[in-house]
Amino acid sequence: MNDNLITAHIILASASPRRRELLAQIGIRAFVQAVDIDESHKPGESVMAYVQRLAMEKARCGFETIKNDNNLPVLGSDTVVEIDGCILGKPESRLQAKQMLQQLSAKKHTVHTSVAIVTSEISVSGTSSSEVFFDTIEDSDIERYIATGESDDKAGSYAIQGIAAQFIRNINGSFSGVMGLPLYETTQLLKQCDVMPLDPGT
Repeated sequence: MNDNLITAHIILASASPRRRELLAQIGIRAFVQAVDIDESHKPGESVMAYVQRLAMEKARCGFETIKNDNNLPVLGSDTVVEIDGCILGKPESRLQAKQMLQQLSAKKHTVHTSVAIVTSEISVSGTSSSEVFFDTIEDSDIERYIATGESDDKAGSYAIQGIAAQFIRNINGSFSGVMGLPLYETTQLLKQCDVMPLDPGT
């Protein structure tokens, strides 16, 4: 068995370095098991139902993939940006990233991040929704930002913890949730699975 798996508290069904870093922030060691699921939005599916479904499917896929002997909880998470009733996921191109940022400019949008944890005994989930207020962004600033590459793999084409912080006037909600893993909600779910953040005995 992989040494990293032996010492892990949970399995993270995501290749996102940001989520792993956020878990480490609360003392949780995660073994990364990237998963590949169909992330298509179903006709008539609400934004909340969509993000919650993807998080749970990722967790279940990770659980089925790794089949760990230690019965470690498997955590899946998904983040989407909602604006004017539209869902903004990760951009498929830098042109699309530019279009997304133009859409967000001078407006309020909502970032939904859902977290799901699956074990052999239970499945639990929770969702954080945060309002983010963008300043007006000039096209020249958008182009310079996109050129850094930071927008390439981010929901809504920006990273609140990175260079894009200069565009954000205000946030009402969870900073870590906008990053991709709401730590309060995640902690409550971990406790339901008997995983205690910052437990000196682990």
